[in-house]
Amino acid sequence: MFAVIKTGGKQYRVAANDEFEIERLPGVAGDQVSFAEVLMVGSTIGAPFVAGATVVGEIVEQTRGKKVISFKKRRRQNSKRTRGHRQDLTLIRISEILTDGKAPSERTAASNDAPAAQAATAQTPAETATDAGTGDVAAAKKPRAAKKKADGETA
Repeated sequence: MFAVIKTGGKQYRVAANDEFEIERLPGVAGDQVSFAEVLMVGSTIGAPFVAGATVVGEIVEQTRGKKVISFKKRRRQNSKRTRGHRQDLTLIRISEILTDGKAPSERTAASNDAPAAQAATAQTPAETATDAGTGDVAAAKKPRAAKKKADGETA
């Protein structure tokens, strides 16, 4: 079965286990994403979207597109301008196409929740110092050494 989804101002024809690049979505590799704007599933066409249909995918990686050069020159005017651009993209793998308001299967939900749970529990050293009761990150730093005075100066 295939579906047509809308994301990033573009439409994509997708099927299960397809990998493709779309406009950047927030998240890290392994996160689960859901596309609710489904325009078509199999032979069912939405008006504008198919009711109760969602497409579930997984972020494979965050990447960037090929560099595009924009060069403009005005002849005989000694005028030219060069600009470059690289688009931020997200590589997606489609897990499931769901209809009739069904929820994602357990294997896709469980495999994608584990990295998010680990990231949520990790703390930086600054957070640990704040949690230890100091109340200030600056207090957790090592004190600076006093400046030395020049030979001719007196205190």
